[in-house]
Amino acid sequence: MSLSTTLYNTFFRRNSIFVGSIFAGAFVFGIGFDSGVTAFYDRWNKGKQWKDIRHKYVEAAEEE
Repeated sequence: MSLSTTLYNTFFRRNSIFVGSIFAGAFVFGIGFDSGVTAFYDRWNKGKQWKDIRHKYVEAAEEE
């Protein structure tokens, strides 16, 4: 059995499985893309974000 036949019988033969696969793929892609962009943004702006400099101000406020 070739790869195309297996792919067709698994995903494309029934419309409900095809649509479910599209929705599941879109959901997984959305989560992966969001995680990737967030990780890139955090690396690009390291040291400039509140989560990176918070300790300086929280400690200073607690000491006063």
